[in-house]
Amino acid sequence: MSNTPEVNVVLGRNQYGKAENHVVRVTKDGDRHSIEDVTVISQLHGDFDSAHYDGNNEHVVPTDTQKNTVFAFAREGIGSPEDYLLRLGQHFVDDFAWVTGGRWGARQVVWERIAVDGEGHDHSFFRGGSGGETRTAVVKLAENGAAKHVISGLQDLAVLKTTESGFVGYPKDQYTTLQETTDRILATNVTARWLYNTTDIDFNATYESVKRILLETFTNHYSRALQETQYLMGKAVLEAHPEIDEVKFSMPNLHHFVVDLEPFGLDNPNVVFWAAHSPYGLIEGTIRRESLGDTDKLWDGVPAFV
Repeated sequence: MSNTPEVNVVLGRNQYGKAENHVVRVTKDGDRHSIEDVTVISQLHGDFDSAHYDGNNEHVVPTDTQKNTVFAFAREGIGSPEDYLLRLGQHFVDDFAWVTGGRWGARQVVWERIAVDGEGHDHSFFRGGSGGETRTAVVKLAENGAAKHVISGLQDLAVLKTTESGFVGYPKDQYTTLQETTDRILATNVTARWLYNTTDIDFNATYESVKRILLETFTNHYSRALQETQYLMGKAVLEAHPEIDEVKFSMPNLHHFVVDLEPFGLDNPNVVFWAAHSPYGLIEGTIRRESLGDTDKLWDGVPAFV
């Protein structure tokens, strides 16, 4: 007889679906075409216990079906990725009684028209975007679709300013070699995600407004630290948009070091820099409304930073 004690094992939280569904939707207005390009993930929550415990698939909506649905819903057009994901998620909770909610996410890239003789071509494009950024969206549905939460964002928004930044007054010990400066290049690739308190908004217009605010705020002050700049960027977004409750940032400090040209008989008045790709500082932070309660569960499953 075994003396091994009996262990009770149960199923915890779970989800499943289809990832990396790359959808390109072309809208044709005569000879003038436009492109919507999104990569979508669909993941379902619900009563899937029998599949895990018994290998019973009667409640398992195939991931292939989820893939097909992603493409079928694009036939109606995409619009904003947030609205597209809300439609997609509502379909699953409405059509399958045991699906109680889920998580749907999208990454959207921008295609801009190639200029020919100064005019944007009707049907030829290049991968663009003002900062080369990728737009992101996550929709989470619970309680059979009654609870809807939308987190929008962007990643790899490349920004740089050649002055109006410094870094002084930091603690120093025997391992410190960094020299203080009041005039440096400040460069980063912004990843930002923001939590809405409503779904009744124009997501496309709000996205463009938030991006503009982030760019303008990065520019319009003397930065004493990337932390300060990050806080001011989030504060400006919240002040301008009451429909947003919280903004999370992940921003690498992409260091540019002044090159010593003295060995070559040359001076360097802060004009030639070595752009170091790694290692880099990584500044992450959350800027939120003071009265906001605990939102950790809403961010659960969203690509993580603080």
